[in-house]
Amino acid sequence: MDRFDRTYRLNALLSTSREAHSAASLQAELGCSRATLMRAIAELRNLLGAPLVYDTAANGYRYDGQMQPRVQLPGLWFSAAELQALLLVQNLLAGLAQGLLPEQIDALRGRIMTLLARGGVSAQRTAQVVRILPMAGRAYDPQVFRQVVAATLAGQRLDIRYLARSSGQVSERQVSPQRLVRYRDNWYLDAWCHRREALRSFAIDAVQAAQPLDEPATALPEAELDAHFGAAYGIFAGSAPQRALLRFAPSRARWVAAEQWHPAQFGRWLEDGSYELFVPYGDPRELLLDVMRYGAEVEVLEPLTLRAEVAARLRAAAALYGPAPE
Repeated sequence: MDRFDRTYRLNALLSTSREAHSAASLQAELGCSRATLMRAIAELRNLLGAPLVYDTAANGYRYDGQMQPRVQLPGLWFSAAELQALLLVQNLLAGLAQGLLPEQIDALRGRIMTLLARGGVSAQRTAQVVRILPMAGRAYDPQVFRQVVAATLAGQRLDIRYLARSSGQVSERQVSPQRLVRYRDNWYLDAWCHRREALRSFAIDAVQAAQPLDEPATALPEAELDAHFGAAYGIFAGSAPQRALLRFAPSRARWVAAEQWHPAQFGRWLEDGSYELFVPYGDPRELLLDVMRYGAEVEVLEPLTLRAEVAARLRAAAALYGPAPE
């Protein structure tokens, strides 16, 4: 048991009972020498301000109930194992800091670094051996993101100016934020759009301006949000009335069999080592992109409309490169 774990355990022992604990019983519980116990007691008293007293009548240590009936260690308090996990969070925050609340995240990272140093854990070593590689993330306006987060947490409506990249058009919307979604290294806002009178998902990087309103947001039940945003494939919302059947070649099957493309997917192995994956979907755009990245290692078997669309796109892509060299 290291120093942090020992101090944490000592606090837990003293907090759960008003009776005095003898030094011998505390040593046995902590598995330490008397000198180590005295150092832990001094740390609780002097560094953490715990009202730890020695009861001469009971010949033991206890917390003074008149000063504080139940002691909570101030601030963040982590065991050695938790500090190791915190290192991973610290590295993740380093990746998120690019354009995303940089001042607040840098401040939080600074506090984490202080905790790590106190715990004797090398953050520098973790930065060297742990790599988090964002992929295809789009830049955010930090001010817009702050406004969206604040309105979502406070349950306020938002006026936003939104760029629809599919058409290039910019529109003014009033929305009731429901929740924030992190998906494929980008942030999205699930919201009720009062202009369309329907649920919509807005890419936050496409929000050009955001202004919280005093009016409370229209709150929808979680079940309704899950049914709308969770049924279809990927980021596209709505129902999933169709089911794609994809057959992956043996060279790719072991990887795909371990992946989750959709919560309601179903897969099966074939005798030749290939793998068939059944995936529900509504809007096919994102599914098409995922299928095409596997090239000749996947074949769309059903439905025929999806198969024809993939075939057309592959032929168009092949046409860009001309005939194969002889």
